Amino acid sequence: MAENFELQIITPDRIFYEGEASMVEFTSVDGEMGVYKHHIPLTTVLMPGIVTITEANGKKEAAIHAGFVQILGEKITFLAEVAEWPDEIDVNRAQAAKTRAEERLRSHSAEIDVARAEMALRRALVRLDVKQ
Repeated sequence: MAENFELQIITPDRIFYEGEASMVEFTSVDGEMGVYKHHIPLTTVLMPGIVTITEANGKKEAAIHAGFVQILGEKITFLAEVAEWPDEIDVNRAQAAKTRAEERLRSHSAEIDVARAEMALRRALVRLDVKQ
């Protein structure tokens, strides 16, 4: 059985999660990561994705959008721009954001910021994925 570590997920407007976990999975700019206690110290940049928290009584999933993760031996801290539990996600709003982002990407207009549209699409898809 894996040992527990302290996990915090902090957003600008609240402490989203604070507790003990045996594993946390998330997406960084370097790809998918799974972290246990005593992981090597590391700071990495978050990509929009699903964070999966493994606790003693099961797993919790949430949508997380951009920020940083600091991994220390016995504590992991997420500083995220946005973090949302599935019940906080408005599916209609996420679907509308997805549609808008897809339309922007299809338009190939010179005034469209492609990177921004791609990130908006990714955030919308993460919200829809975590809600299911």
